[in-house]
This record gives sequence, structure tokens and C-alpha cells, in this order.
Amino acid sequence: MHSIAASFKPNASGETPKQHPEYIPSLKLNDGNEIPMLAYGLGTARIGQKSDEIVDITVKAIKAGFSHLDCAESYKNEAELGKAIRSAGVPRASLFVTTKLRNVKGKTVQEGFAASLRKLGLDYVDLYLLHSPFMADSPEHLQQIWADMEEIKASGRARSIGVSNFLQEHLETILRTAKVPPAINQIEYHPYLQHHDLVPFCRSQRIAVAAYAPLAAVAKAPRPGPADPLYAELARKYGVTEGDVALRWVLDQGAVAITTSASEQRLRSYVARLPGFKLTPREVERLAEAGRGTHFRSCWVDRYAPDDTR
Repeated sequence: MHSIAASFKPNASGETPKQHPEYIPSLKLNDGNEIPMLAYGLGTARIGQKSDEIVDITVKAIKAGFSHLDCAESYKNEAELGKAIRSAGVPRASLFVTTKLRNVKGKTVQEGFAASLRKLGLDYVDLYLLHSPFMADSPEHLQQIWADMEEIKASGRARSIGVSNFLQEHLETILRTAKVPPAINQIEYHPYLQHHDLVPFCRSQRIAVAAYAPLAAVAKAPRPGPADPLYAELARKYGVTEGDVALRWVLDQGAVAITTSASEQRLRSYVARLPGFKLTPREVERLAEAGRGTHFRSCWVDRYAPDDTR
């Protein structure tokens, strides 16, 4: 088994992450574009929430210092994100907006993307992702979908393109015919779901990794868990929360961390505290070691077997 901590590089291009003026670190993707490494996600936690509540907390996230905003067609809140961007009064050029195509049933990739832009009220997005490989009927179909994504990037309406929830076999399928490789693979990632060889494979292909549900081990997994004592130890050492440690564990491996917190205070604390400490390589590895014997997946459990650790 590969050591996940050892397999990570500073970022996808081998460069050291630098600091944004907003105190959010960034990394350079394989296409030369930069992505803020801490993102506010309008994910499944926001599904079913009232529209004005989604707009309100998203505005607060932007004002707290989050410049990377992550949404998706399937979350059904792209319009709310667009309204929040306009309400926050922050220049569009200072934001990094990600959205995702859920499926191509009854529509083309171009139509799905155009619909997302209309809902967002934007001329372009910074990152457009295939939400999963499961929308394709065959490997050839997945390759065609990716070719359509490449056309969107070529048009300039998506600065970067990537994927989400892709396993190595899915990545290998599109890489066989891709003219433009995925810039990023967004996956659930935390000590209890480390994906074995998937992350090292992404790094070997210069595909960056983004982690959603990075706090799952401290917020969603059954407790007590084997990583709990170490989370508590590191939180005491650095004078932060266990959630801060969970996010720092992702960032210190050169991966993007996406949080969906609905607490303005917590969002502000992330922006304020995360730049102020850094886990040592040994601490990163200790958390990885603590989590390897436990498996927990919080999302896409209907698509992956409960014991599927890929």
C-alpha cells in the first residue's frame, strides 16, 4: 500500500503553494490556472434549505474571505450562488467559481453548461466538473462527454475543467483520448477514506485533488473513532479546534479542502486560524495511519459498496 502522506507533493505542478491576499493558500493547476485551496461548498448540506438562507450564508462566507465557491447542478442552488455573488459586492474577477454537470440524460453537455451559466448569472466559471463517471453508458460515451468538456474549455467559458468522484479506472478511460487532461479530481477524502492508490495516481498524472467532506472523521463518522485521540491532541497543541486540524490535514497534503459549514463564526475562524499553523509531515502521517484501519464513506454510498475503499 502506498503512503498517502508521502505521495502528495506541494501542489499538482510541484510548486510550493503561495498565499492569496485574502490569506487563503492557492496552488497552480496543470493548465496554469490557480485555485484557492480552501473553498466554501454549497453541497448536500444546503439541499432543501430555504433559498434566502442559502444566499445569506453564502454572502457571509464570501465576506469572511472565501473566494472559492463550489456548487453543482444537482445541488439545485446555482441561482442562489449567483445572487449571493451579486449581493456580496465582491468583484467577479476576485472569485473562483466551481460548478458541476450532474448528467447528460435528455440534454447535451453544452446545454447543461449553458443552463448552469444562466442560473449563476455569469459569463464563465473558473472550474467545470463532471460530477461523476456514472452519467456515461460506456467508456466511449465517457470519452465523448470529456471531449465536449474540452470544447467548453476551448471556448473560454470554463477556465479549467475536471472531474469528481472518479476512480482510477475512470480517469484512465478519459486520459486515453483526452487532448486536455482533467485539472482536478474532487473526491471525498479524510483519514477514514484515503482511496489507497487513487491519490498517488492523480499526482502521477499531475491531476490535483480536492477533498469534500474533509471533516467527516470528526463530524459524521461513528464515534469514538481511532483518530479521535490524535485530533484532540493536535487541537490542544496548536490551540485550534479538531475541525481546524481536519482541514489542515488536507491542506498540508497539497489538496483543496471544501467545507459546507453554515456557521458564520466557524467560517471566519477557518480563514483566521488555518494560515496560522501547519501540521508536521509526521503528524500528517500519524493521522493517516490512525485512519487506515477504519472505513467510512458519507456520500455516494448508493454507488460504491460500503467496504469499497477506492
